[in-house]
Amino acid sequence: MPSIFNDFFDTDFMLRPNATAPAINVKETEKEYTVELAAPGLKKDDFNVNIDKDGNLHIHMESKNEQKEEDKKAHYLRREFSYSKYEQTLLLPDDVDKEKIEAKVNDGVLTVNLPKVEHKEEKTLKQIEVK
Repeated sequence: MPSIFNDFFDTDFMLRPNATAPAINVKETEKEYTVELAAPGLKKDDFNVNIDKDGNLHIHMESKNEQKEEDKKAHYLRREFSYSKYEQTLLLPDDVDKEKIEAKVNDGVLTVNLPKVEHKEEKTLKQIEVK
């Protein structure tokens, strides 16, 4: 009986509950934007973060795990594959300094810092000729 339910729910029409995208937080301060992406169990080598040809932030993460258990007495080999892949493209605001973007992974969270372009107010000194 359970296989009937599995066949019904595991179709293209009903996505599996574990096929969800990671949670993303985006926050803004005076000096920068910060993007946080939940990525438990992943390490820095699992990520590729870049600016694409259109000037957008592209985040790609991919993780592959393979576990093998072998029982010599029964000549049984069991493999468990775990594969996850995620891609996200974020449109960057015009005030992001693309040369100073930094990314790091810590405690299962990818953090991308997007510093804003510094606008220095220049005081214009100008002599005005009196006519």
